Amino acid sequence: MNQSARHDLMSVLGMNARDTSTALALFYVSYVIFDLPSNLIMSRLSPRVWMARIVFAVGVIGTCFTAVQAAWSVKLLRFLLGVVIAGMWPGMAYYLTLFYPPSRTGKRIGMYFTASQVSAAVVGLVSAGFQQMDGLGGLVGFRWMFLVYGLLGVILGVILLWWLPDRPLAPGETRVRSSWMKWFPASPEALKGEDALVHYHDLRRVYHSRPWNLKDLWHVLIDWRLWPLVLMYFGVVGVGIGTQLYGNVIIASIDPTFTGVQISLLFAPIWMMDFCAILLVTPISDRFHRHRAVFFSAAVCIQIAGLLTVTFALSDRWARYGGLLLIGFGLGPTVPICMTWTNEIFQRRHGEVGVAAASALVSGLGNLGSITTTYALYTGWPEDAVKGPHQYRRSNFTMIGILCLSIASSIAMTILLRIFGNKPKHHKVSSSNSSAVDSAGEFQDGAARREAEQRGFKRMWWNGRS
Repeated sequence: MNQSARHDLMSVLGMNARDTSTALALFYVSYVIFDLPSNLIMSRLSPRVWMARIVFAVGVIGTCFTAVQAAWSVKLLRFLLGVVIAGMWPGMAYYLTLFYPPSRTGKRIGMYFTASQVSAAVVGLVSAGFQQMDGLGGLVGFRWMFLVYGLLGVILGVILLWWLPDRPLAPGETRVRSSWMKWFPASPEALKGEDALVHYHDLRRVYHSRPWNLKDLWHVLIDWRLWPLVLMYFGVVGVGIGTQLYGNVIIASIDPTFTGVQISLLFAPIWMMDFCAILLVTPISDRFHRHRAVFFSAAVCIQIAGLLTVTFALSDRWARYGGLLLIGFGLGPTVPICMTWTNEIFQRRHGEVGVAAASALVSGLGNLGSITTTYALYTGWPEDAVKGPHQYRRSNFTMIGILCLSIASSIAMTILLRIFGNKPKHHKVSSSNSSAVDSAGEFQDGAARREAEQRGFKRMWWNGRS
């Protein structure tokens, strides 16, 4: 931002490329460390209060970025940002399983994941406006951006205490508030009347969940099903974060004559393509939820095609930019599908602690891919640093490589599940009114079973019906 006036972050603070990469990577270091503890706390305490705490703390840290004066302060705040935001993304995945059966969460996870795409697009557009505010009130453009976004986060964190509902209660049950919860406003009930009764019969596991202990957590940690999902997430989130953080750098390398405002405006459509893909693909992946790997791998192949276009379509700058749009479109469904598949597998096998722990570990350990792309790529390789049409080629090849790892992991996961299955570790609530077991031995919530019948999929081959 405002690089021509030397009012960008690196110029004002005297940061070099390695300082920037280190600051970006430090966020993911702390995120990986604190993701699992944060999610486990959320499963024990109020999800509503914990998520409001996360948003409020992120707003405070964001506001502090306004006052950074040196590279060390940026690195410190990036690390603290990872500490306070850890658990938000996997926590939302866990939160949704309190209201929907895991087989139907792909669409819902995709819907809230669109916030990431919309914000990435908005940042690209709004940053153009912040650049026009450069010097206003004695603040450079990037300080205005941190100040406004930080304050909005603080305000939203407070509002969430009144807005978000806690986990649902069984019909007739009264919510008992602990002494420390009395300091917070009462939460709205998500479901009332007949809706609450229907939900109770459909998702009794939510209302009669088995308390978990350290032994249950240990069983989740040693479950082999975790690691293919981590590797799937590693590749796609690494490319996603790499594109989000270095998209402007890639666009600038495609045509060095682009101005800062033009680059910001060209950055936004990448995430609108991502947004559209989420809305198109995730509902279909829920309908055919036994084939998550197919939808995941197809989307990853689109990303690979986009990266190849950016790398080799050297004679046409708009073709190369079109490759970035392909990357955005392919990226969209991959992360929601990966998290949804995690929910499906670990809810059935380990219950609530399975969802809380596995989603945090997949998100946390998978974000090591983000460290790879933020610290190693688009910054320092001599072959990549040379200006010209081949700039960043090896970084692109690296991203293609980790995407191939994601595809291989999804295929391995599918094969291993067919061989070893996914039997529940503990007995689950089952009755004619709620949960059921289909002919393939798959546990289903009542809502998921009813939905399959209503959509006419009851006797289809993927349900194991004759």
